[in-house]
Amino acid sequence: MGLVEAILTQASVQTLLAFIVPYLVWHIIRRVDEHRRIKALGNYGPKLRSYVPFGLDHLYGNIRATIRDENLEFWRNVLFYPANSWTTEGRILNTRVIFTADPANLKAILATQFSDFGKGKLFHDEWKDFLGDSIFTTDGAQWHASRQLIRPLFTRDRISDLRCFESHMQTLLRAIANGGPLESESQDVDMYRANGRVLDISDLFFRYTLDVATEFLLGCDIKSLTTPIQPFAEAFNQVQHIQSIIARTSKARHLYPKYAFWRHLRVVHEFIDFYIERALRLSPEELAAKSSGDHNYTFLHALAGFNRDRIFLRDQIMSILIASRDTTACILSWALYELGRHPEAVTKLRAELLETLGPTRAPTYKDLKNMAYLKAVLSETLRLYPAVPFNVRLALKDTTLPTGGGPDGTEPLPVLKDTPVAYSTLVMQRRADLYPPVSDKFADPDVFSPDRWAHWHPKPHEYIPFNAGPRICIGQQFALTEMSYVICRMFQRYERVVSYMNEIDDGKPRLKADIVLSPGQGVRVAFWEAKE
Repeated sequence: MGLVEAILTQASVQTLLAFIVPYLVWHIIRRVDEHRRIKALGNYGPKLRSYVPFGLDHLYGNIRATIRDENLEFWRNVLFYPANSWTTEGRILNTRVIFTADPANLKAILATQFSDFGKGKLFHDEWKDFLGDSIFTTDGAQWHASRQLIRPLFTRDRISDLRCFESHMQTLLRAIANGGPLESESQDVDMYRANGRVLDISDLFFRYTLDVATEFLLGCDIKSLTTPIQPFAEAFNQVQHIQSIIARTSKARHLYPKYAFWRHLRVVHEFIDFYIERALRLSPEELAAKSSGDHNYTFLHALAGFNRDRIFLRDQIMSILIASRDTTACILSWALYELGRHPEAVTKLRAELLETLGPTRAPTYKDLKNMAYLKAVLSETLRLYPAVPFNVRLALKDTTLPTGGGPDGTEPLPVLKDTPVAYSTLVMQRRADLYPPVSDKFADPDVFSPDRWAHWHPKPHEYIPFNAGPRICIGQQFALTEMSYVICRMFQRYERVVSYMNEIDDGKPRLKADIVLSPGQGVRVAFWEAKE
């Protein structure tokens, strides 16, 4: 037996070496070639210090920061501050990864060198289970075709039709008086009970924007403001949260358990598929007739007239639903978070609203565009809380970024094909060095101050809450119009809002960064109606 064991051991060692040695040779050749190509373009940038093989400490730190809602602190304190540079690089799971919060680099990635960077195959593979081949996961002709298909949804005529907002706004006001979602559409509500009643306004905003989005996109709203338990909304939230963690695991994503992901995704698909099947019951001729002026003509009708493939329709609906529901709800939530802490801003906002509209008249699209302080409130909210705080692009060819190379990070930075470049608008828009010195006229950049917008305008690509370049958010004006309308109608009715968040977060908001940036502990406030 000893001889047999010795032979088997020797055979096992030889088999192991037969795999390891070729891999090591391949790995060395690959790294040498990578080094040669980088040096041909310039110099490496400031490097992240890693104390664990394969950069697993940074991978773990990133995932932990996401779970704890500490992404801003992780990017600042781990990725940038130690290197004294706003662009750094490291190796994670044997892949060179670049991190940046430099406006010159963001301008290159999103605009001036747009053709050099894209979503890439890695991003598509990470997100395809959730968003398929939609506008958010594709490049080139496929992305362009999706964007052209979606563009008619956001024409000025459709954006300026505010009737959809108003009908749901009245339900939102009733829910505020109720202290939460209504039990049914017919529930009686004493509107005066809103005065001083503490509630989580963020939850109601997510319900409101979901109702608006489903009516706008699908032709029938989900009525989440009048349905306290909404399985689709909860499943949609859970899928996004799990997906955001998976995306941060990089090449290790296959190790992450996805049972809960698939369970919740099935609920989401069943909901959307119901509306898809209803739209597909219409013949192409009926869809064409519907498009010739029918007010109930929806995004889904337009899609079904172009392509009747169910998977294609679902992918596009999923992506636009995220953009139209979550982005708006998050910014509205952050606006009320800050307005609840700044009564002086509410006073100025309400004065402008009353001067323009009086206490009851519904605003027109022109009214919303012309109210300067209302626009300043939203701009300041988006400055501190950009909708998509972290994003990534993949180099589509060997190229360079304008800055980040060399020992001090001031030289062009080489970026090889398939290198991920992660960037953060949240970090960049909070960089104190990009703002004027603090003075009586200019508040600290970390402070909410709509007044700063009366005499200050950011430089291009230092403020890009809706992205920039060819991929700039196609629904930007729709989102701004909806947010403006909601704030306008709320503060026509309420003269005061008070925050009850300090006892929860001690004045330090929890920044939950899944796909969009939302308040991690809700937004608990109370309203008071204006005295007649």
